[in-house]
Amino acid sequence: MKIAITGGAGFIGTALIRRLKAQGHECAWLDVVRSTVFPEEGAVVDVTDKEAMIAALKGFDVIYHLAAEHRDDVSPIQKYYDVNVGGAENVVAAAEQNGIKTIVFSSSVAVYGLDAGESKEDSTPAPFNDYGRSKLESEKVFDAWVKADNARRLVTIRLVATFGPGNRGNVYTLMDSIARGRFMMIGNGENRKSVAYVENVAAFFAQCLEEGKGRSLYNYADKPDLSMKEMVADIRAGLGQRDGGIVIPYFAGVAGGAALDVLAKITGKTFPISLIRVKKFCANTVVNADKVRHTGFKAPFTLKQGLQEMIASDFSDTPGGAQRSSPGRGRDEEGPGRKAA
Repeated sequence: MKIAITGGAGFIGTALIRRLKAQGHECAWLDVVRSTVFPEEGAVVDVTDKEAMIAALKGFDVIYHLAAEHRDDVSPIQKYYDVNVGGAENVVAAAEQNGIKTIVFSSSVAVYGLDAGESKEDSTPAPFNDYGRSKLESEKVFDAWVKADNARRLVTIRLVATFGPGNRGNVYTLMDSIARGRFMMIGNGENRKSVAYVENVAAFFAQCLEEGKGRSLYNYADKPDLSMKEMVADIRAGLGQRDGGIVIPYFAGVAGGAALDVLAKITGKTFPISLIRVKKFCANTVVNADKVRHTGFKAPFTLKQGLQEMIASDFSDTPGGAQRSSPGRGRDEEGPGRKAA
């Protein structure tokens, strides 16, 4: 099949392209930056440009839509909706114009909200921020598209925070702060996080080509979930560090995050700690991923193996010291940049 991947220059898109190409598919990335891994196998296109998307997607059989605006500090807020919802509308328009019948959409567990329990696919969405709200609206765009024609196929995957070599998202930030000796645990660390390793995500996304017609919805997370305390301990072990470190009570972390938000507004500067980041760090963010398991999918890596692969790749200089490799240029879902196309 001929497959297009929006946001395909990012680390998830790059891993997916490698896997799909290994399966014999012809792949092309569409992104606002050029892929450094497959520089000649795609096109620089912005998902907010409807006509450009229609032209770029001509001749494809399948669209993987990974492009998203996702950072916590996006300004103005409308960018979430312009890129995420407007981009979904343009992908749908391009699919209709070009007769493309299959779309795999990378949504987010942010649609469930914070401390929402072990959310299942049929749980009532309650997004707590504009990113989550915009992803939920995007889902509705694709749902309407698939319902309009029973020959169409839509697979929506609500993805957890995804990490892997070269990514500069939340897990890298955690590793980096531990490697530099700057990490401070906020709260007791018993809160659990559903996360995923990029190679496992790419493997499941590739398997979704086997889905039948109509709409399928999955939560994707690698299991079992780790507590923040367990994740930090695994990272410390991989870096050759002992357990321990500073622990800050939750209320103090919240107060500090709120104070830095005020300072950011006054100075116009961006700080690595904010109120929303403290709340997200301390929240239980767990989803039920039984539907994925029931498909027969077997993840190639365990979470601990994934963490160690990333440490070996990005923090290999000295024990306890971080390798300051350049971040990947791609900017896909949960990736390092602001916007992907």
